[in-house]
Amino acid sequence: MQLRKRLAARLKALKGNQTQAQFSRRIGIGQASLNRLLNGEQAATIDMLETISRNLCIDVLELLKR
Repeated sequence: MQLRKRLAARLKALKGNQTQAQFSRRIGIGQASLNRLLNGEQAATIDMLETISRNLCIDVLELLKR
């Protein structure tokens, strides 16, 4: 599985029942960027991965787990 797809699947799982607007605020990225990540249309930058992992209080590697 591509890393982009893994990230999308992991973010969807972490998002749960939250709206995209709520989750994007929680993880510190824009809603449009989150939407593109969830759809596999955008590659995440290292800075973006660091921001997301810091705001979720998880290791960056947790975002790419299967």
